[in-house]
Amino acid sequence: MADLPSDHVRTLLAVVDAGTFDAAAAALHVTPSAVSQRIKALEQRTGRVLLMRTKPVQLTDSGQVVVRFARQLAQLSLDAQAELGLTTAGQPTRLSIAVNADSLATWFLPALAQVPDVCFDLHREDEGHTTQLLREGLVMAAVTSTPDPVQGCSVRPLGSLRYLACASPSFPFESFSTSPVIFFDRSDLLQDRFAAGASPFRHHMPSSAAYLDAVLAGMGWGLIPVSHASPCFAAGTLVNLAPTRHMDVPLFWQQWKLHSPALAATAQSVLATAAAALVQA
Repeated sequence: MADLPSDHVRTLLAVVDAGTFDAAAAALHVTPSAVSQRIKALEQRTGRVLLMRTKPVQLTDSGQVVVRFARQLAQLSLDAQAELGLTTAGQPTRLSIAVNADSLATWFLPALAQVPDVCFDLHREDEGHTTQLLREGLVMAAVTSTPDPVQGCSVRPLGSLRYLACASPSFPFESFSTSPVIFFDRSDLLQDRFAAGASPFRHHMPSSAAYLDAVLAGMGWGLIPVSHASPCFAAGTLVNLAPTRHMDVPLFWQQWKLHSPALAATAQSVLATAAAALVQA
């Protein structure tokens, strides 16, 4: 990678982040033609097609490798500037992280709040798919249910997020296989895993707050994180449909193998917060 022109590599990263050549050109203060020429030159240098010219653009497998390199290079540059006291005013350190919605709604934000002087760019994705964002070079770290490390990444266990099968006291529950059920989105498999085939009468609520509200409203049963369910049990607004059962989702922290003070501080805070908030083996 050392012989790849840095301006071309930065241009590829800008195109990926902006989504289109025109938007990248505006961000870089150059013409769209200049952006196109740099990408073509980079593809000629690597001998690989790096981008699918769709809207938004899509990386090829080779493009993912170059973008990971580009983002790592950019992070190393920012870290070096910060350590040397050369950071331009108004140019904070930024970290991009992929995290699942329920972690984001329960334990994850307190971890980030303990890390000063870092701007976080969070990407919300199902825990089974966050590693894809690592592969694509879109994020530098991820909370994931995948224990196998992405190439170039390290992985550490965080603990398990525990879910309970809940419903409103007024919900006419008959069985897990026949009663209406709430799913987060079409990537959500938890309810089917818990019930070995939940009812085909299912709602999709793609936010943690809306999911809980739908269960509270009696639209169906659902799997609620313990930290959200417990106060509702105490208030009498939810009941536990299976007191002897629960669903534990093991979570892991994957990050680039990159010497970055900001990334190291974030990992330390995430691991410490998870140790207290999640179920430990």
